[in-house]
Amino acid sequence: MGQHDRLQPILKYYRRWKRLPSLRELAEMWGFKAHESARKIVNQLIEQGYLTKDRKTGVLLPSRRLSHVRVLGSVSAGFPSPAEEELGDTMDLTEWLIKHPESTYILHAHGDSMIDVGIFHGDPVLVRRTSTAQEGDIVIARVDGDGWTMKLLRKKAGKYYLQPANKANKKYQPIFPTQELKIEAVVIACIRQFNTR
Repeated sequence: MGQHDRLQPILKYYRRWKRLPSLRELAEMWGFKAHESARKIVNQLIEQGYLTKDRKTGVLLPSRRLSHVRVLGSVSAGFPSPAEEELGDTMDLTEWLIKHPESTYILHAHGDSMIDVGIFHGDPVLVRRTSTAQEGDIVIARVDGDGWTMKLLRKKAGKYYLQPANKANKKYQPIFPTQELKIEAVVIACIRQFNTR
């Protein structure tokens, strides 16, 4: 059984139960009769940086490396060769997307005013709380005290305004503030899952 085969059931278990399996559970997963065999593999995984232990309780915890996803390169219409897979780097999606965890949260998009930038009704969007943004950013903002909305931040004649992204629907028009444009957050990513199996 290879390293990949050892880690996959751990990841699957962690996603379901939000904790890592015990030594007894790991021994069962890997087909060992003795806990000591599982302990040796766990120690190897700790040395390799996939797992760690809580210093006080000794409970197994996932390390950042466990949640890394392999990066195999770019693809046009096919899969990388086995040689490319061996050379692939890894990427931690949390580390890549979330630079400021204390000010990052998820909102669900409502409506279809942003479909031209790939944000559809019901999509979870990852946002970072900030009061500043650059032209072209997708922002969560409020104009003249009205409700919060998600739009593109644009600038015309030195003044900022909000631009929807649905050219097909003429009901969505740019929003020009008469008094105040308050930015609450900037959208970092839109999260869409295509296959839940």
